Amino acid sequence: MSAPKRFFVGKIEREVVLSGDEFRHAHTVLRLKEGDELTLLDGCGAEYSAIVSKVEKGRMLLHVLEQKTSDREPKTQVILLCGALKGDKTELIVQKAVELGAARIGVFSSKYSSAFWNENKTERLNRVAREASKQCLRALAPPVEYFPTLEEALKSADGAQNKLFACEFLEKSETELSSRSGSFALVVGSEGGFSEEEFSLAKAHGFSGVSLGKRILRAETAAIALLSVVMYECGELR
Repeated sequence: MSAPKRFFVGKIEREVVLSGDEFRHAHTVLRLKEGDELTLLDGCGAEYSAIVSKVEKGRMLLHVLEQKTSDREPKTQVILLCGALKGDKTELIVQKAVELGAARIGVFSSKYSSAFWNENKTERLNRVAREASKQCLRALAPPVEYFPTLEEALKSADGAQNKLFACEFLEKSETELSSRSGSFALVVGSEGGFSEEEFSLAKAHGFSGVSLGKRILRAETAAIALLSVVMYECGELR
């Protein structure tokens, strides 16, 4: 038997109203009916078992049964900052970053990035993050934010204890991951990579350069690979 379907809602009380996109998904796509069980998520790490008590036009009434704390959220806080990519490649990064356990995702424009950006794309990525969270059974949907410049993205990670900047022109990494602990901020560029000036800017903000090997990786591969390695070294994938 499959696990109950999961839905993000705002305030959760004993009786909850499911409306909007979540209602349409539950009613039209999943065809949930009275008596069906589902899981509600408040976006703060808690999960709530609930049943459908009534289906009305445009909304679904739910009765909450119990609350529990999710055990699927990673203990290590990892921020992923990636350059804006063309097409739907950024969506792929967001989806996989959520599955791997990223706490927050930032997308930025840099010197060699050529992807067009607008608010609709940011909204779309946040929807992708929510859907990925539900699919992989996380209780939190990592927020996705856009930064017009690399420097703004770097500043957003000022609180991270470990800062890693993936650079394709480095012959070897400047630090060893196995010797680090605490929170992380990871930066990966767009299709065009980074300039020497941007690397210097990152170092001025406390980032250490890391190499991802001798082969040139696609931007989306680099982001997923670096996040995977860090999560593994932190014990989140063991």
